[in-house]
Amino acid sequence: MAGTHRPPISADRAGRRAQTGVVAVFFSHGLLFASWTAHIPLVKAHIGLDDGALGLGLLGIPAGSLLAVGVSSAVIPRLGSRRLVQLALVGCCAAGPFVGLAGTLWALFAALLVWGLFQGLLDIAMTTQAVAVEKVRDRPIMNGMQASWSIGAFVGAATGAAGVALGTPLTLQLVLIGTPALVIGLWLSTRMLADAEPASDGARSSPTRRRVSPMMLVLGGIAFATLLIEGAVADWSSVYLRDSLGGGAAAGLGYTSFTLAMVLVRLFGNRLVARFPIHVLLPLLAGVGAVAFAGALLVGTVPAAIAALFVLGLGLGTVVPTVFSAAGRIPGTHPGFAVTVVSGIGWIGIFAGPPLIGMLSAVSSLSAALWVIPVLTALIAIGCRYATALRR
Repeated sequence: MAGTHRPPISADRAGRRAQTGVVAVFFSHGLLFASWTAHIPLVKAHIGLDDGALGLGLLGIPAGSLLAVGVSSAVIPRLGSRRLVQLALVGCCAAGPFVGLAGTLWALFAALLVWGLFQGLLDIAMTTQAVAVEKVRDRPIMNGMQASWSIGAFVGAATGAAGVALGTPLTLQLVLIGTPALVIGLWLSTRMLADAEPASDGARSSPTRRRVSPMMLVLGGIAFATLLIEGAVADWSSVYLRDSLGGGAAAGLGYTSFTLAMVLVRLFGNRLVARFPIHVLLPLLAGVGAVAFAGALLVGTVPAAIAALFVLGLGLGTVVPTVFSAAGRIPGTHPGFAVTVVSGIGWIGIFAGPPLIGMLSAVSSLSAALWVIPVLTALIAIGCRYATALRR
């Protein structure tokens, strides 16, 4: 009698199984990241911080995320993205509840620093794993992954708001949502793949070369500009609509329309990237976004600004996922190292955007400072048009 030999799983089926795990981890990352934001005023009141001290404490997350760039560049080529996803997910779910236990400014900073470190490691690891899945499935998936993160963030923000309304302590809330996220994430992570092998560039270099290349810097520059704009829109769009344009209660609709557009374009981004040449699609979308926002600054009305922010979100929504995917395919370089470098440069932008707009508005006006957005968007369009990595 023949043995009961189980046939091997096909590459595409293995890719689909791994993709399910990546979707779950992206969703969980967004869920955990956004679920505590509604509790920030309560944490501020509990510790007795003023606005300046709170701002200092909140720097813990970006500081930890930047620390993760250095750690992951050394760790991920050795451990692989699958193992790092598992370790970072455990750290992220375990460190979060300690934020709610902080009783001093420096305890808050330290808790957020550790939490930000694990969040950054998880972000880099799950993005590298998505590159591996793309290679096996031979189709773009990164936009869908970012859409999963955005949906998770939306659910997390709603969960946090409900927790505040119900009087649920932050620590208990993070335990309640972190436990199932950890269990499901670890279970599905067992289906993840070994990291994608570096593409060959015909050179006799090591396949795991770890050296910053000009191509990484170009992709990092595009990510930097895009995330700078995202940070600027997040912090200043409501202020512009309320104070500069007299938008009143409608001021919050600007950032809402921007994020809604980014979610929509990312949901369909995989199909767009698969159907149209990247070096044509991205410049076209970004160019339209630049023109729309410049026009809204000239018109200077609330409806025009809200509509322009929606168009800007459509124009930029696919840029960062596509750039990260391209970084993972740079010839002769470990995909995890390339993604780490490009995302690290990009994340500097999201922290640089708000203070840059603030400094420029201090010497001129907020309306004048916001011209940085269409100018950078036009430069993004040019960069995406001529970056050779986006033609592969």
